[in-house]
Amino acid sequence: MKTLKFSDPLPDMISDGKKNVTWRIDDEKGIAEEDLLSLCRIDGMEFAKAKVIKVKETEFGRLTSEDKKGHEEFSSEKKMYDTFSKYYRTKVTLNTKIKVIKFELL
Repeated sequence: MKTLKFSDPLPDMISDGKKNVTWRIDDEKGIAEEDLLSLCRIDGMEFAKAKVIKVKETEFGRLTSEDKKGHEEFSSEKKMYDTFSKYYRTKVTLNTKIKVIKFELL
């Protein structure tokens, strides 16, 4: 089972059904449709299990409203790029490749 980690407050948003999409840069796990996932807090503590129902590869600048549906919202594109730059410790731009992963809780 593949593991995805989430920073606060995202685990609560997922558990409450407010978030069912995650975006990942450099998916070294090769997440694909039908994969079973262990969803964990940043400390590695599992809070849920999920199944991947859709995967799409794109770039930040090409994210559609459908790609954003089910993901936490950002107040601006700058905030979105800053947030992901912090998560991945690299400069994220509209040309950065991203994997959009839609999942359902089990």
